[in-house]
Amino acid sequence: MRATIPEGLDRKEAEVYARLDPKRLPKHIAIIMDGNGRWAKSRHMPRITGHRAGVKAVRSTVETAARVGIEALTLYAFSAENWKRRPKGEVDFLMRLLRKYLKDEVPTLNRNNIRLKYIGRRHELPLEVQERMAWAAEETSENDGMVLTLALNYGARTEMVDAFKSILENAMSNGGVEHLEITEELIDKNLYTRHVGDPDLVIRTSGEMRLSNFLLWQSAYAEIYVTPTLWPDFRGRHLLESVFEYQKRERRYGGLIEPPSGLH
Repeated sequence: MRATIPEGLDRKEAEVYARLDPKRLPKHIAIIMDGNGRWAKSRHMPRITGHRAGVKAVRSTVETAARVGIEALTLYAFSAENWKRRPKGEVDFLMRLLRKYLKDEVPTLNRNNIRLKYIGRRHELPLEVQERMAWAAEETSENDGMVLTLALNYGARTEMVDAFKSILENAMSNGGVEHLEITEELIDKNLYTRHVGDPDLVIRTSGEMRLSNFLLWQSAYAEIYVTPTLWPDFRGRHLLESVFEYQKRERRYGGLIEPPSGLH
């Protein structure tokens, strides 16, 4: 017997949710939001129009995830490589858009009991962006529902570099590296994502079959779902459809059977 449809879902979202097993929802979903540029190009519009449209997709996806009980949602918003790959004017626009998003969405995050976190090299972002990020995180810090993490100036390889630097610095400040033992658990504790753990499901929009330097360590045993939908067209129902596909799969974690309950 299916659980009651959560409040706030629209008709299409409710139809998809009714097909789900609410006891087998992924705890942590990570999304590579891709396709803003192609969405705009297909409409003969500038790329920044696609980025603006993408904000609506973020809002719908975040609210739906919180309403159905997803514990953590991580969105790949701005990669460390974006500084080199995008024109300066576009990057400047993205920074302004981020500041506006954070200001506008805090009331919605609080209404949905969502706590905001970040991963990435925040110190390399413009100061006014860092200040707005700190403000938004503080404004939502008392919420105890879903954790929304924005990956900003993020790259999985730079994350690994920073993790090992942190491990070495801690070792040097505690007697040296002679007795340092590198373990998976130690690395986990020094990753940006230590506040949420590994994703169960990684979604990529726009149909591209690659991870694009996103959560490479953490995604070792994640289920990956690729949709041809471009990010500006992605909505809460698409998120639930990806969860439906996720629930069809048998997670083996590299073995023949699932690990004991609670291990992920």
